[in-house]
Amino acid sequence: MAVTLRSNANITFQCAFHVVWCPKYRRPVLGGRIEERLKEIVREAVTEKGAWLVQMEVMPDHVHLLVEVDPQFGVHRLVKAIKGRSSRLLRQEFPTLKSRLPTLWTNSYFVATVGGAPLEQIKKYVENQKSR
Repeated sequence: MAVTLRSNANITFQCAFHVVWCPKYRRPVLGGRIEERLKEIVREAVTEKGAWLVQMEVMPDHVHLLVEVDPQFGVHRLVKAIKGRSSRLLRQEFPTLKSRLPTLWTNSYFVATVGGAPLEQIKKYVENQKSR
């Protein structure tokens, strides 16, 4: 993945995250029309929140996103918005989800930063700033 520098009024940044979350009880309910609608909802939410969707994959029992997020907005707020909206809309549009699950998503999710230099290299760079 090529490094894309983004900016807002105050900062220039490159903050990409790999995010994964699952339906409650890891039930395999994300297929067919539900999968397609979920992808639409995720794209809309990411765009509305000013983030950038790099890649998305929906498996029957979990979702993978690769997103770039303004650090002033934060990845947590983005994930919360996506999960909240998608749960509400999917459960309204697909009543079988209501009967099979008390809530669509688990409360938890996985997030990891993506790209950039290794931590040790950045540490050396910072340590050597005075000697430049």
